Amino acid sequence: MARVSQEHLDARRRQILDGAALCFARNGFHATSMQDVLKEVDLSAGAVYRYFSGKEELIAAIVTEVLQEVGNAFETAGEQNPPPPPDVIVGEVMGRMMGLRPGLTHEGAAIYPRLIVQVWGETLRDPELSKVLNSGYAKIREPWVLLVERYQEAGMMRADVSAESVARTMIAAAQGFVAQMALFGAAPVEVLQDGLRGLMSMGAPVRSDESGAQAG
Repeated sequence: MARVSQEHLDARRRQILDGAALCFARNGFHATSMQDVLKEVDLSAGAVYRYFSGKEELIAAIVTEVLQEVGNAFETAGEQNPPPPPDVIVGEVMGRMMGLRPGLTHEGAAIYPRLIVQVWGETLRDPELSKVLNSGYAKIREPWVLLVERYQEAGMMRADVSAESVARTMIAAAQGFVAQMALFGAAPVEVLQDGLRGLMSMGAPVRSDESGAQAG
């Protein structure tokens, strides 16, 4: 009997993950059964359970994969010298995330915003998934902190603010944009980039007496 190639095994695992992701994005985790996943991927229970023991393992695998991709994107962007400004890096990372599995869409939009928001909710009741998400978040935050420190060393960003605080805030901006897309509809990444550029352009306010003195 011929051995199944690793390429075939990887393709089958990919097929199952993509099908499960579509089901979860459409109907949510709790409304999706393993039978729904089997129907989506058109495989037998034995074929699917060879790779994943159930919904929880499928969800964890999808979350781990997305976090890994986002973490890799941050690290790649951070290796550039000099590092591009935050709006450019966030745009690159968001674009890479939205471009994951381009064939996976729901009502014409990429599924990942819907999927990510559901994952956040699920972590509130699932301790094991919470561990996966927290571990992935830490791996994303670490390269961002290092990147902020590089900005500060290069004089591109004020150095009297905690690099940790800046990193968490930039990640929060990306997370907020994902939530907006999930709740209110798709938007181009350029919207987030433009907004960040606007915020980054703010300087110290000019007081009215200074304004008058300058005019005089």
